[in-house]
Amino acid sequence: MKERIAIIDGLRSPIAKANGKLDLVSADTLGAIITKELVSRNNLDYKLFDEVIIGNVAQPANAANIARVLAIKAGFPQSTIAYTVHRNCASGMQAISSAIEKIHTNQGDLYLAGGVESMSNIPLLHSDKLRRLITKLTYARSFQEKLKILGSFRPSFLKPVIGLISGLTDPISGKIMGITAENLANEFKISRLAQDEYALNSHLKAQKAIEDGVLKDEIHPIMTKDASIIDDDGVRFNQNMQSLSKLRPIFDRLSGTVTAGNSSQVSDGACSLIVTTESKAKELNLEPLGFISDYSYAGLEASRMGLGPIYATKKLFDKTGTSLKDIDIIELNEAFAAQVIANLEAFKSKSFCKKTFGSDALGEIDESILNINGGAIALGHPVGMSGARIVLTALKELRRRKAKKALATLCIGGGQGAAFLLEV
Repeated sequence: MKERIAIIDGLRSPIAKANGKLDLVSADTLGAIITKELVSRNNLDYKLFDEVIIGNVAQPANAANIARVLAIKAGFPQSTIAYTVHRNCASGMQAISSAIEKIHTNQGDLYLAGGVESMSNIPLLHSDKLRRLITKLTYARSFQEKLKILGSFRPSFLKPVIGLISGLTDPISGKIMGITAENLANEFKISRLAQDEYALNSHLKAQKAIEDGVLKDEIHPIMTKDASIIDDDGVRFNQNMQSLSKLRPIFDRLSGTVTAGNSSQVSDGACSLIVTTESKAKELNLEPLGFISDYSYAGLEASRMGLGPIYATKKLFDKTGTSLKDIDIIELNEAFAAQVIANLEAFKSKSFCKKTFGSDALGEIDESILNINGGAIALGHPVGMSGARIVLTALKELRRRKAKKALATLCIGGGQGAAFLLEV
């Protein structure tokens, strides 16, 4: 890239289980709380920001262009422009890379970027049959015509469409995301035991991080009139294999291995970052948390979308001349245990990399540097927020360990991957 992009600072909410402690907090309000606190902590004038860019997937009907709504609620002046981006699970990363593209085309030099999701508030929808009936009633001109239309009503019309399930179902392959994980479990011969063991470790690492207070400096507590939350609340303390083994497969109920216990959690959360150039940071006398060296997005089959991290990382490494041996910390979003394990296998597989990329294997990932403080299986996966969250977490961990380089990567529903190269 033309100039190193600095992340001055970042802040996130605790991640809450959907329909739990944050279920009455709208996505725009949650994002506004985090954004306002972040700007305040860094003593920055709102007017210095060129734009606010926010990633969000289930965009609320009552907060169209949620970035703008969030920005005004957070205290930005009416003159501050804002827009919302959507790249499924990478929406938070897309907000960051959109800011970088703006910077490199000389449209500005200081941005507020991030991601937010309230999966609690993804709505139930009317069925198409009920929608059409209501539409016909609206345009009916006579009482007799309305009676005729009402006579066609059937109780089955009232069955709602669950927006969450629709959003997690790929319209190209027609498969819900969990089936793509089952596909990878079959392709790479990943056992149920291996998936549950991975899930257990995610919870144990997250529990230790909470007990040690490791994540305190990246989390801003959220207080509501009904509840308060200071830590990620999806972590199951003292999780064990016995409990995990009792859970039944939820996507392929006959022969599947993917369960609620070895899948990411449906969650609510927000994360904001201050993005600028290295030179602008010096001008403002701000010490960056770290830098984004480069990033890549890649596409692949929707039915194998979980392999997005290796596709995007290969592209990023080729672009930057980086290799795994240069990486000190890896944040690889845990959509599913099977998906993470499949990537671990693919990275070190000579045959996979030869067939897929025409290259040598990328190398074996050292699991001691992978998702050090747990991942989405334990913490949760608010889809619009997670991309920004893993960038923030990776940069914070680099600082804690006095390390140099990190890889933040995730898979994207619909068949894409994203990878960011970070450094301090």
